[in-house]
Amino acid sequence: MMTEFERIQKFGFTASELDRAVISMNKANETAYIEKSKKKSDSYVSRYLNNFLKDDAALSNEDSYKITKQLLPTLTLKEVNALISKYYTDLNRDVIIMGPEKDKATLPAEQTINTWIKEVESQSLTAYEDKVSKLPLLAKEPVKGSIVSTQELKDIHVKEMTLSNGVKVILKPTNFKNDEIRISAFSAGGSSLYPDQDYYSASNAAGLVDASGLGQLNNVELQKYLTGKNIAITPYISERYEGLYGSSDKEGLKNAFELIYGYFTEPRLDNDVYQSIIARSVGSLENRESNPSNVFSDKIKEALYGDNIRRKNATVELIKTIDKNRAFEIYKERFADASDFTFTIVGSFTEEEIKPYLENYLAALPNLGRKESYKDLALTEPAKGNRVVVQKGKEDKASVQLAYYGDYTYSELENVNMDALESILTIKLLERLREAESGVYSVGASASYSKLPRARYSFGIGFGTAPDKVDVLIKSAVDEVSKIKKDGPIKEDIEKFVIEQKRQLELQLKENGFWTNYLSGSYQNQEDVTAIQRKLEDLNQVSVESVKAVAEKYLKEDRMFEFILLPDAK
Repeated sequence: MMTEFERIQKFGFTASELDRAVISMNKANETAYIEKSKKKSDSYVSRYLNNFLKDDAALSNEDSYKITKQLLPTLTLKEVNALISKYYTDLNRDVIIMGPEKDKATLPAEQTINTWIKEVESQSLTAYEDKVSKLPLLAKEPVKGSIVSTQELKDIHVKEMTLSNGVKVILKPTNFKNDEIRISAFSAGGSSLYPDQDYYSASNAAGLVDASGLGQLNNVELQKYLTGKNIAITPYISERYEGLYGSSDKEGLKNAFELIYGYFTEPRLDNDVYQSIIARSVGSLENRESNPSNVFSDKIKEALYGDNIRRKNATVELIKTIDKNRAFEIYKERFADASDFTFTIVGSFTEEEIKPYLENYLAALPNLGRKESYKDLALTEPAKGNRVVVQKGKEDKASVQLAYYGDYTYSELENVNMDALESILTIKLLERLREAESGVYSVGASASYSKLPRARYSFGIGFGTAPDKVDVLIKSAVDEVSKIKKDGPIKEDIEKFVIEQKRQLELQLKENGFWTNYLSGSYQNQEDVTAIQRKLEDLNQVSVESVKAVAEKYLKEDRMFEFILLPDAK
């Protein structure tokens, strides 16, 4: 690091580096200006605060755009390089090194570090050579396919298309932003299809590929290639799916679809990236057991899933099981066949604008005609609850998590009532544990549920407190649960929930991100995508009795786990 700082100080930056910086800044300025009519109120708060508190100028969107547009072309390499000698000095320098307590004796002393710095300053350096690849991103152009069928879902302004290679595309043009396009894709399979010994290679494969660049460009070359382009495309492999997600503007659409095509057909996994990621991951984990939160999390997962590698937190030993060649094989297997992929594209485009990209890139993706799905790993929590106490840490504080798990009756109405239970119980816990008993600063309930591969739910209550108040507050929390199970919530709390949910729905329906996740999730769960139209109707059916019923059904006393983190015994 010191060598590179020294190189910058001696030779400065290059003209091509400054050019890319200016291009990026100019793109950000243009994007902000294009979206000025769609900005949310909260985006103005910081500029008003800084004007009031620091006397900074509170520029209008118009003035900010014009000033940046005016000043950017005037930047010179001489001016930028002059700042290096002004701010990079060896005066008042602090060097801070953190490491495990066990390695304290071997960490470098001040004299050693000063010797390193002198060595750097005395070495003969050459100027940085800014290498920019002239190769195209893709080695070969895709072979164009076609759209073979189109189905219109008029009620929600969505079109479902099937391409010649079997790829399914869900399109929803919107005007929520002036120039934003969200893309998401999935296919069933994921790491569930691989044995335990391959689990870490499979679950880290996409991250390793993503960090290695793409096609003919390594990661550094790819970043330079994408300078000034408002594009982000990322591949993933989860337990049950593989796919991609990202975003673009209209100008960058061609490059975005090039990236998508490349992640299927020309992925790369560079050895230096692999070595770097493994080394950094191992380094970050070597001291993890000194952190009480990590030990607590390990014990919770052990109580719920035993020693199953797919649910354990990462350790140095597990990270070292990642095999570069096997990870790359798995990645290529998962993306070898696009015929069962579903793409969701939402945002500021028209059908005519997007069609050429669907035909030239998505319809050109490989088609092996595989028929596969994910594997149900049957990793479920125990049917009976338990009390798990962990003693770790010096601070005089405790953390408590109460949790319920079990089979679930998945439906639109059940889900809404479960959300209501979460919201209403959070209100009651705050009123009792924080306000009435002054035992916690924050407390809340959280509900989650899933339909596939089997319908399951989890419901949690979490808070931090003083060690001597743990049992009293657990008793109070359980008492609030019992009250809702016995009498149901009060009507006023239901009204609060319904009002807030309707407001949130009103906002969500104007977000590209919401529609991308909703449509993609609906297709994953094989659900009716028009169900969103019934959400208001479902909210109006939430009642004292319906919330009481889900509380009785799912918050059963014998299912409750008590996970408690206390400081070390004195």
